[in-house]
Amino acid sequence: MIPELFKIGPLTVYSYGLMLGIAFIAGSYIMSYEFKRKKLPDYFSSEITLLAIIFGIVGAKLFHLFENWDQFLENPAEMAFSPGGLTFYGGLIVATLSVYIYTRVKKVPFLFITDGAAPALALSYGIGRIGCHLSGDGDYGIPTSLPWGVNYENGVVKPSIMFRGSEIEKQFGGFVPDNTPLHPTPLYEFIVAVIIFYVLWRYRKSIWPDGRLFMLYFILSGFARLLVEFIRLNPLLLFGLSEAQLISTGLIIIGCAVTFYYIKHPELTRYVVPESLSASKKKNK
Repeated sequence: MIPELFKIGPLTVYSYGLMLGIAFIAGSYIMSYEFKRKKLPDYFSSEITLLAIIFGIVGAKLFHLFENWDQFLENPAEMAFSPGGLTFYGGLIVATLSVYIYTRVKKVPFLFITDGAAPALALSYGIGRIGCHLSGDGDYGIPTSLPWGVNYENGVVKPSIMFRGSEIEKQFGGFVPDNTPLHPTPLYEFIVAVIIFYVLWRYRKSIWPDGRLFMLYFILSGFARLLVEFIRLNPLLLFGLSEAQLISTGLIIIGCAVTFYYIKHPELTRYVVPESLSASKKKNK
């Protein structure tokens, strides 16, 4: 693992931060391309990207602190300002809320915007997970004997600490060595994210009502996160499921229910960008 890539004077470049930056750049480019195809003004992409960066990071950090409340109380400064430790669903929820408010102000249907952002979200998430892998921030999986098991002993969160007090620690006789091969779940998620991106990209031009592509994103990403959590060590909250699995289940249910509604109502139409908005695009060039 390489949590710190290099230093330039007093500035330290972290692998997680670098990959997060690349994720936002790639997502912004893809979203800008889609918004252009949808005939939206160029500034929509840049403004939504800015909102996603600010509120996404804030939401992801807050949810991570809530998930690890006891550790946060023990060392609030270190937990709050550490380079790692972000919960994707927290970022997704808070960023989505900020974008919803933005679309209300701009008087553009929220689901029309989210369809354009869905492929970018999928790929950005996958790239961000590479950052989790390189930093070894605790998003790795449980011990494995598979040949591609990864040693995370140089990561930000050591396995001996991550598995402390767990059933896995008991199986190892009371201590999990830091060099124990573990499931590289961030890499699994990266691979699946690329597949989800491909599916969404392929169907983005389908004559579907606004929001159906975003619901497909809900379903696919929900199933992906639901399954990978079974080989991760996270607190179980309800029905033997973790917080992420409960949220994933909710997304899958919402996605399937809304998709079923769309199928039953083929008369639903798509939003057409008005000339006044298209004109503002030309005016800003």
